[in-house]
Amino acid sequence: MSNQERAAKMSQEEIVALLDSYQNLSARFDKTQLQLDWLKRQLFGAKSERHLVSEVSRQLTLGEMPPADPQIQATVEIPAHKRGRKSQTESDSEGDLRFDESVPVERIVLPAPVAAAEREQYEQIGEKTTRKLAQRPGSYVILEYVRPVLKKKADAEAIADEIICATAPAMVLDRSFADVSLLAGILIDKFLYHLPLYRQHQRMAAGGVHISRGSLTNWVHRCAELLAPIDAAQLASILASSVLAMDETPLKVGLEKGKPPGRGKMATGYFWPVYGDRHEVCFHFAPTRSHSVVPSLLADFKGTLLTDGYEAYTQYASKAAAVRHAACWVHTRRGFEKALDSDHELADEALVRIGLLYEIESALKKSAASPQKVLARRAVESKPAVEAFFKWLQDLQTERALLPTSPFAKAMAYALEREAGLKVFLEDPSVPLDTNHLERQIRPVAIGRKNWLFCWTEIGARYAGVVQGLLSTCRLQGVDPYTYLVDVLQRVQDHPAREVADLTPRLWKARFAGAPLQSDLDRLPKSIEAASRQDGGD
Repeated sequence: MSNQERAAKMSQEEIVALLDSYQNLSARFDKTQLQLDWLKRQLFGAKSERHLVSEVSRQLTLGEMPPADPQIQATVEIPAHKRGRKSQTESDSEGDLRFDESVPVERIVLPAPVAAAEREQYEQIGEKTTRKLAQRPGSYVILEYVRPVLKKKADAEAIADEIICATAPAMVLDRSFADVSLLAGILIDKFLYHLPLYRQHQRMAAGGVHISRGSLTNWVHRCAELLAPIDAAQLASILASSVLAMDETPLKVGLEKGKPPGRGKMATGYFWPVYGDRHEVCFHFAPTRSHSVVPSLLADFKGTLLTDGYEAYTQYASKAAAVRHAACWVHTRRGFEKALDSDHELADEALVRIGLLYEIESALKKSAASPQKVLARRAVESKPAVEAFFKWLQDLQTERALLPTSPFAKAMAYALEREAGLKVFLEDPSVPLDTNHLERQIRPVAIGRKNWLFCWTEIGARYAGVVQGLLSTCRLQGVDPYTYLVDVLQRVQDHPAREVADLTPRLWKARFAGAPLQSDLDRLPKSIEAASRQDGGD
């Protein structure tokens, strides 16, 4: 081989190597550009996934107005809520309740445990005082319980040194001065209104109440411990559903003692929310996103499992004979929405086709159709649209050469891989199109995560899931969370363990909402009036 031939061969090899290098660099550039576009959208763009279909009708003439939309926009009435005024301060221990003169003190004089006819046989020799810290919307109040100590007057038949006194008021938490109204307010502020405990501590300090910040954490943990059996009963009710939606969301949490995550770092745990067909939701905590969490949580569930595309759910459903796996159309749609920038024409066509399914479901929801009518209309209208959608994707996969790294190609592969799961809703009228109803319940967790950032321990994360699940279910059931917590925290210790399911928000609404237990603070005007009548009668 001559030197010229050798040089020509080397140049060809270099050209091939350069072409390979160019293709690799181009692929890496395209991938990096997609990531950069996504990041820019997260920082500066609109995060809404709403797709607006452009009108292709004729151009309007000057002065011509488009026809008015005859539909009246539906309105949703959002109930007003009351929030406490800022207040709290530091204290070394929970054992002593300290407060400023600016904090009002309401005196509640309890009647002596003696009949009115025998009242003259006793004389008051002193009194015992018990104080509880209570919360009223807009302020903090000290409930001061005055219990007269009576000694029977001496006479021939009197028992020597007979002294009686009313029993101290019941406490939700033993050896704690926190009234049930305060405990309910702290839980609601933290888990519904995303106000972390340190901010509630600052608010109480501004209101003149001086207690330790650790007391707030202790109260939350002890209340969650009381509520844990109710959460377990609610989870059992959810697992009895015929259709169950499930998802997972990350949470920063410190590992338990002996498992340090690393200096300056927090470990990542996960809430696994499950939503039943009776509009109940639970937030199960697990320190991992492992596939093993799904079968351990769902246990003996039998029915339809509606989820996103995470492999753990597909693997579980394939092994559980009594479980049918349904896929979420929103997660399928999301891939095409992300492909609008790179493959606008194809992605737009996919979004329009999927949007047709949601128009049909919206009409069904407005008409409040029965399950039989829902199934019939889905068979007549939705099924042809679904079949045409997947036929269109299969034709594109065959006819067009799309790079595997193309966002549209990834979205297309995602949809085709889950075709069977995406068609389940056509055969069962109780299966919704997506898991949006569950993701709406995850939103408060995500918002709260931006405020309290993390849980110090795994136990704390489990307690957070307990309270979050019960309060979210209260909203789903139309139950006032404050009224529910005030009643249940007082009722749970004496309630029969075998009937704990009655305290879940769904059953509580039917059995106890008509006459819920109240805090002494809520009954204060009546107590004062009764006390004044008693004093006047004496």
